[in-house]
Amino acid sequence: MFWPRRYTVVGLCFCALFICYIDRVNISVAAIAMGDEFGWTDTQKGFVLSSFFIGYMLAMVIAGWLSDRYGAKRVLGFAVIWWSFFTFVTPFAAYASFGILIAARIAMGLGEAATVPGSYGMFARWVPENERARSVSFFISGIPLGTLFGLIVTGWIVTEFDWPMAFYSFGVVGLLWVPLWYFLVYDDPQQHPHISDSELEQTAQIASMEEQKHIFPWRSFVRLPAFWALLINHFCSNMVLYISLAWLPSYFRDAQGLSITGAGLYSAAPWLSMFLMTNVGGWLADRMMSGGVSTTNVRKIMQISGLLGGAGFLLLLQGAQTPIVALLMMCAVLGMASFTVSGFGANPLDIAPKHAAMLVGISNTVGTLPGIVGVALTGYLIDATGTYNSVFVMVASINVIGALVWLVFSSGERLVE
Repeated sequence: MFWPRRYTVVGLCFCALFICYIDRVNISVAAIAMGDEFGWTDTQKGFVLSSFFIGYMLAMVIAGWLSDRYGAKRVLGFAVIWWSFFTFVTPFAAYASFGILIAARIAMGLGEAATVPGSYGMFARWVPENERARSVSFFISGIPLGTLFGLIVTGWIVTEFDWPMAFYSFGVVGLLWVPLWYFLVYDDPQQHPHISDSELEQTAQIASMEEQKHIFPWRSFVRLPAFWALLINHFCSNMVLYISLAWLPSYFRDAQGLSITGAGLYSAAPWLSMFLMTNVGGWLADRMMSGGVSTTNVRKIMQISGLLGGAGFLLLLQGAQTPIVALLMMCAVLGMASFTVSGFGANPLDIAPKHAAMLVGISNTVGTLPGIVGVALTGYLIDATGTYNSVFVMVASINVIGALVWLVFSSGERLVE
């Protein structure tokens, strides 16, 4: 049976996001040993963990514009090389000084900023409308799967070889992906020498790469309530994601009394739940649309259930007295959060598919603020209160606000041509 070339595009974008997150999350486990060695407070650890997101946020819109203007293939390929280099040199930066470590983490964030907008730019050209929820869900499932792998492997590497080896080994992985990307992927289906006629016909409604070199219609977007709902919900949905990425290993070590290896293992399981439920959510969303449910209603159902369900389990997490109970609650939190991928996550391809890369760049810029503010604030709250409960209440409250905004203002219709 002929292998559709769009599956290769989606698969390699998934792999890029997987690599992105194993490189991003390894410091969440390594920071425990690094903090012990360098004598960091939780506030200092929060600065280290959040500094990545400064570069990530600053480059997001630029990455979306570059992807639209020069092609996502070129931009994403260079980005993987860039962030792999800064992953590799992280130990050298840490031993040089605290400031140089912060600078290296910011530089790494600059590179990883291209992953999501670049991939959405490829999807806008390659993925038919009736496959978008599944494609986006599969792509985004690289986040929990990469996190799962990164947490488990980093815990083992830190225990057996010390923390610098986690950065050296993960820094090499991205370089193995780059040749596959450059040899197997094309920006435009029309350019692919081996695409079948049937697949070319399926993607015929998608504008060619040259046709998509346009000026972003800022004025049209800022007048749309659905645009602002997207930005707000990207922020709200990412709060639980980024705080979990940065602080979950420390929570299991400090609040539940586990070892570094145990903290890594327990932190990994909720991401397996998220990986599974992300793909279940994508299947459910496409199934509802095939059954006649409007795109707008599907996006509302998935987003609101994910946010409110996650908020409920976060509040229950305050009463967790054992690691097992805490683990089950966190599996439920991230499992519910995964449904938002088929809500706000697929929405840029609904409301403005021709501008998807740039729109995701803007949206993800706002969605990166929790990585800076939320992750750093978490360290402060833990130092100030001695507990994680205030963090759980904060995130649950933000989820509820996002759900209300999405209920009133979101849309699944094409709003900008």
